[in-house]
Amino acid sequence: MRAVSLRLVLQPCSCYFIAMKLSSRRFALAALSFLAFQLRAASPAPPLRGLHLMAPGPDDLPLAVRFIKEALPKEGVNVLVLEFDYRYRFTKRPEVADPDSLSLDNVKTLVEACRQAGVRLIPQINLLGHQSWARATGSLLRVHPEFDETPGKYPQNEGIYCRSYCPLHPQVHDVVFDLIDELADACESDAFHVGMDEVFLLGEDDCPRCKGKDKAELFAQEVRVLHDHLARSNRAMWMWGDRFLDGETTGIGKWEASVIKTHPAIYQVPEDIVICDWHYDRSLPTPQYFAVEGFPVLACPWRRPDVALAQLESVRQVRLHSTDAIAARMLGLLQTTWTGIAPFARAYFGEAPPAGARPNPDVQEALSCFRSLFRELRALDGR
Repeated sequence: MRAVSLRLVLQPCSCYFIAMKLSSRRFALAALSFLAFQLRAASPAPPLRGLHLMAPGPDDLPLAVRFIKEALPKEGVNVLVLEFDYRYRFTKRPEVADPDSLSLDNVKTLVEACRQAGVRLIPQINLLGHQSWARATGSLLRVHPEFDETPGKYPQNEGIYCRSYCPLHPQVHDVVFDLIDELADACESDAFHVGMDEVFLLGEDDCPRCKGKDKAELFAQEVRVLHDHLARSNRAMWMWGDRFLDGETTGIGKWEASVIKTHPAIYQVPEDIVICDWHYDRSLPTPQYFAVEGFPVLACPWRRPDVALAQLESVRQVRLHSTDAIAARMLGLLQTTWTGIAPFARAYFGEAPPAGARPNPDVQEALSCFRSLFRELRALDGR
């Protein structure tokens, strides 16, 4: 009877949990979670309603403050993940700061705007991977090329997606910890988003320290190092979840999941890490997977309203029908945008781009998704 009932439950769910090779106990919990997903019933709206944006430049600070104070409370946003990367005027490591970065006073202006708007501000630096984009290498590896996972290779970054720093370099965390601490203190934050998505260069043969090492263990070790450092200042760690998913067995692929065998790291890291589970073209059952495995999780859409609303429905149904433990871990949604707060705010307020700048269709798509998602969230609250 057990086999028959589980087969009936999993048939409409594309068997993703079978593919993830869960233990029998976890398999049963996953099956129950997906049974809940199939039920159509009302449930309370999830508590966290977040928006992810890139930090502004100093000239766009007034527009960013206006958007935070006027738009976010109106739309029902209560968490703002602001990705700074190296666009902050660090004093401990000033050489790493990008040109035209925000000063401490600038950031305090953003902090006060969030406080007045009732919005929790969580800063982000994308760590480990994403240390370059196209031909441009990020400040960390420009200043410290000795931290590169593939030193001397890939001139002008040709033939790779993004560079990574070597997690085993003996001095890399001295720098990274200073960056985290200074930015987190400036933002007065109780959490920090460390990124860590789309890591492809790890355990490379070109790295004298990482060569031949297990990629899952390397990834898990870096996650633990960052987590434990943040824990020492009583800050929660947020991160993207894609490298914890098996992209081959599930068929999810190499972008939204891992094909370099980092996925077993999920069993080697603390379970109080908040997983930001991004999927942009389909509402996959991976938030349930993370919740069953013990992690607090947010579903993260981008630019398709139908996907965002399906993810919201998934979160709501699991919160209604699963166990209290699993329901409590389904925290809500984080709308990603992959644009700066200034262009997003201009599009939101219906203002034209600066002179000479072309309208960005990605901004409009993300804004459309944002409006649809938060309209539904407000409706759930009776607003």
